[in-house]
Amino acid sequence: MNTILYPIKFEPILKDKIWGGQKLKTILNKENDLPNVGESWEISDVEGDTSIVVNGELKGQSLKDLLESYKGDLIGEKNYKIFENKFPLLIKFIDAKEDLSIQLHPNDELAAKRHNSFGKTEMWYVMQADKDSNLIVGFNQKVTPKLYLKHLEDKTLTQILNFDKVKEGDTYFIEVGRVHAIGAGVMLAEIQQTSDITYRVYDWDRVDDEGNERELHNDLAIDAFDFEMKDDFRVNYKRDENQSNKMVSCPYFTTSFLHLTETLQKENNYDSFIIYMCVKGVVEVITETSKEIIKKGETLLLPAALKNYQISSKNAELLEVYV
Repeated sequence: MNTILYPIKFEPILKDKIWGGQKLKTILNKENDLPNVGESWEISDVEGDTSIVVNGELKGQSLKDLLESYKGDLIGEKNYKIFENKFPLLIKFIDAKEDLSIQLHPNDELAAKRHNSFGKTEMWYVMQADKDSNLIVGFNQKVTPKLYLKHLEDKTLTQILNFDKVKEGDTYFIEVGRVHAIGAGVMLAEIQQTSDITYRVYDWDRVDDEGNERELHNDLAIDAFDFEMKDDFRVNYKRDENQSNKMVSCPYFTTSFLHLTETLQKENNYDSFIIYMCVKGVVEVITETSKEIIKKGETLLLPAALKNYQISSKNAELLEVYV
């Protein structure tokens, strides 16, 4: 434990999905031989999918190893008191060549009781969208459990769902209990609680190569819905250059947008790690003892013990995340 902590890169964990495509390879340079790459898990402490360090003295160690060794120096003292040796966020890039299933996620209480897991509050930042691509978020009218179940039974669920056409830069906050789906043609960055609990309610009647439909979770999902939810999922944010423009702030994470065109001196006053997801361009992150470069589609974790650093670019865009 004599290593001085530095900005950490992890090996992406790539996920083959029935709905995935090739943009993570062709646009974000995630080298792989998978037929349908749907997700790149950039920083993960999900059981069985723990991120491994690829840079510096800590190369080869897992995120779990780092937590056990560095504790509050890695994630912040207040975070360590709450989460102990569990990293609180799961960071992803997602490419939907086809529509994802219509789904929702349980809250902390339900997820703990049923799955011994955190809930799954998340946000999306659209990095690229083909012409006329959609996201499904929420309902397009007032919906009761009875009305929802009737449409589900009649296979007319899409009639009551809200479809939003999207473009690069569009941002959505997906609270637990909110029905949603990423539409075909959309590539996005996703920030979420550390959880892999998803309740699928409809999967477009598709089947895999062996003719099997994917499992649905309608019995579990009905209790997880929040039918009273407001139409407040679109995130409005500023894009002022060379400053952190707050996008989403919730009990689980705070995310800001940063359009960088020069060198900034930064100070971490949050008692938290900071994550940078590069969504455009190339960025240099400089500390007293190290220098790391991240390009579009790469992610960097700055430990909480790193209080002062520089970020530098002539033209780049970042998502800046802390807890």
